[in-house]
Amino acid sequence: MAKKNAAVQIDIGINDKDRKKIAEGLSRLLADTYTLYLKTHNFHWNVTGPMFNTLHLMFEGQYTELALAVDAIAERIRALGVHAPGSYKDFAKLSSIPEADGVPAAEEMIRQLVQGQEAVARTARDVFAAADAANDQPTADLLTQRLQTHEKTAWMLRSMLA
Repeated sequence: MAKKNAAVQIDIGINDKDRKKIAEGLSRLLADTYTLYLKTHNFHWNVTGPMFNTLHLMFEGQYTELALAVDAIAERIRALGVHAPGSYKDFAKLSSIPEADGVPAAEEMIRQLVQGQEAVARTARDVFAAADAANDQPTADLLTQRLQTHEKTAWMLRSMLA
């Protein structure tokens, strides 16, 4: 009879060391994505000025997309057999994105969101190398989707600053 709490061995074709390395990278991506989600949602609530309606709606679309991404990233970490970080404390340690101080003007919100989108893209690109080396196609696919989304969103936001 097997022990009730015995860990079930994971054998998905990726060795333990690589799975943990990829999950560590995905944890940083999760923290960046969640931090950008929170910042975008904050800006959605607090934006003012002549571009209010445009930015309010744009930010809503962006934070909604980020909320879905957070779940997909966390679930991939779990599929690799690692616990996903899930607290503000964990995210603050892992994220490369600074929190917003106060309520910036609308143009500064856009600028900060460009920087945030680009930071998430850099993190995703960094993790891609480990996933590719380990022949981890599901993670590589997830990262490719995230890169496409963040690079496009950064471009759209940058276009508002030109």
